[in-house]
Amino acid sequence: MTPIIRTYLLLLGVLISASLQAAPTNVVFVMSDDQGYGDLGCTGNPIIKTPNIDQLASVSSGLSDYHVAPTCSPTRCSLLTGHWTNRTGVWHTIMGRSMLRENEITIGQMFADAGYETGMFGKWHLGDNYPYRAEDRGFTEVFRHGGGGVGQTPDLWDNAYFDGSYFHNGKVEPAKGFCTDVFFSRANEFISKCAREQKPFLAYIATNAPHGPLHCPPEYSAMYEGQSANIASFYGMITNVDDNVGKTRRLIEDLGIADNTIFVFTTDNGTASGAKVFNAGMRGAKGSPYDGGHRVPFFLHWPAGGITKQHDVDVLTHAVDIVPTLLEMTGVKKPAGVKFDGVSIAGLLDPAKDVDFPERFVISDSQRVRDPIKWRSSSVMSQKYRLINGKELYDIAVDPGQQNDVAKQQPAVVAEMRQFYEDWWAELKPTFAQTTEIYLGHPEHRVVSLTAHDWIQDVYPPWHQGSIRQADRKHPKSEKLAHQGHWAVKVIRDGKYQVSLRRWPVESGAAINDALPAGANVPGAAQAFRTAEGNAIGATHAVLRIDEEDVDRKSIEHDAAEVSFVVDLKQGSYRLAPWFEIEEGELGAYYVVVTQLD
Repeated sequence: MTPIIRTYLLLLGVLISASLQAAPTNVVFVMSDDQGYGDLGCTGNPIIKTPNIDQLASVSSGLSDYHVAPTCSPTRCSLLTGHWTNRTGVWHTIMGRSMLRENEITIGQMFADAGYETGMFGKWHLGDNYPYRAEDRGFTEVFRHGGGGVGQTPDLWDNAYFDGSYFHNGKVEPAKGFCTDVFFSRANEFISKCAREQKPFLAYIATNAPHGPLHCPPEYSAMYEGQSANIASFYGMITNVDDNVGKTRRLIEDLGIADNTIFVFTTDNGTASGAKVFNAGMRGAKGSPYDGGHRVPFFLHWPAGGITKQHDVDVLTHAVDIVPTLLEMTGVKKPAGVKFDGVSIAGLLDPAKDVDFPERFVISDSQRVRDPIKWRSSSVMSQKYRLINGKELYDIAVDPGQQNDVAKQQPAVVAEMRQFYEDWWAELKPTFAQTTEIYLGHPEHRVVSLTAHDWIQDVYPPWHQGSIRQADRKHPKSEKLAHQGHWAVKVIRDGKYQVSLRRWPVESGAAINDALPAGANVPGAAQAFRTAEGNAIGATHAVLRIDEEDVDRKSIEHDAAEVSFVVDLKQGSYRLAPWFEIEEGELGAYYVVVTQLD
C-alpha cells in the first residue's frame, strides 16, 4: 500500500468516525398508564409476565427512587415540560384543568426546532382543542385518542379498546385491532420511515393501557387463569404492552439504529389495580400522597452513551428532571428564557460516572379539584424523608412502607420541609388564576368542538361516554336542576359565531331527544362505556348562556340534531354555558360546536 493510499484511508476513517459521532441521537419514550412500580417482574412481582421490559431493565440504568404525579395529566405535563405540574395549569384530569397552558414549551417543540421528526402516539390528555393538542405543541406526526382514555367524552363516539377510530394529525381515521397494538404499530411505522430517510426522531408512545375500563385480547387475560377477572385483564394489558415494547426494540435493532437510540420505559402514576397482589412494599396506590401513588419504574438504555448494563440509581429523582436530561444527552438546545424546575440527571444515569448529586426536596401532589388547595394530598420528599400533607413524617430509609409517623420526634425536619413547600406554593400560587381558555376564531381552528369533559365546575362533569349516555339528572334539594359548569373560551377575532348545541356528538347522527341502544361490549373484565343505554332527555328548549346571562332561547324541533345560535362576539374571554331545558330544570349541552362564520 502506497503512503498516499494509506493517508487517504486514514483520513477517510477519521471522517467516517467524526460523522458517526456527530449523528443525532434518536429517542423512543414509552409510558404506560396506571401501571405501578410493582407491576413488573423485574421489580419483584411474582405473577406478572413482563419478559421484554425485564430484559430492558437488565441492560439499562434504572431509577429506583423516581417520582411523578399520582394521576395522569399532571405527570404528562411535568414530563413534557420539565415544570412542576401546578405551574403548567394541569392539576386535574378533567374540568378544564387538564389543558397544558399555551405558554409552555414541550419537548416535542424543542426537538422539532432542532430538526427532529417528532411523533406522539396514544394518550395525550393535555387538551383536545387548539392550542392544546399534541399537533399544536411541536409533534409533527400524531395518532391519538381523545381525552384521557378510549371512550372518554372527548374521544370519538362509541370508541372502545378494539377497532376504534382515532385522530391522525387532526383528521379522524379508523383502525383495526386492540388500541395498544394500534398505537405501537403507528409508532413503528413512524420510526421505520425516519430510519429509511435518515432523519433523527423523537417517538413518544403513551398507551392508555392498563387504565380502565379493563379490556384486553383474550389470549392475554388467559395467561392469568386463577386470578380475579380484574387482575387477569389488568395484567394481560400490561403483558400486551410488554410484547409491544419487545417488538419495537427488535425493530430498532433490525433498522440498524439501536446504538444511537435512547430507549426509555416508564409509567405515569402508581398502580390502579395491582396493589392488592404486589406493591413492592409501598403504601398507597394511584392518587395517594404515599409512595405507592407516585413512585414508578424508569429504565433508560443507550448503547452509544455507554448505558448497556443494569445500573441502579437510588437517588431521589422526579419527572421534572427528564426534559433537561434528554436535552443534555442528545445535545438539543434549551429554548432561550426557559427555566426548568428539574435538573439533568444524565450523570447519574451514566454508570461510568461517580456523581456527587446534591441533596434537594421535590414535591408530588394530587389536587383533582377545580382550584388548587394548599397541602392537599401532598408529599414533600427528600432522600431520607417524606412529609405527607404537611403533617405526617416518614423516615423512608428505614420505613419504606410509611407506617411509623416520626413527625413529633423530628420537628426540625418537619419545619424545614414545610418551609420548602410554603416557598414553593407562594411562587406558584399567582399562576393558578391563569385559566386555560379554548380559542375561538383562530384561523387554524375555525370549527371548535367542545365537550362536557372540560366544563369548569365544582363537581365532576360527565367525563366518559357512559355518563353521557346515562344523562344523570339527579339534583340537589333545590326544586330544579341548575347547570353550574362553563367552558372558558377566548375569542381571537371579532365576528359572527355559530354556536350549535347538541345532546349527542356530531358523528353519532342522533337527534337531541333520541334514546340510543346500548352498544356492543369488547373482551375484558369491564363493560365498555358504550354498553350503557342512551337515555332520552325530553328537552323542550335550548338556551345560549354567556357570562351568566341567557342571551337567546329557541324551542327544539322534532328530530333536530342540534340547535344553532348566531352571535356577535368581540375579542376577549368568555364563560360559555349553553343548556337544554328539561323537566328537571337545566341540563348542560354535553357537546357544542362553535363555528366562525366570517
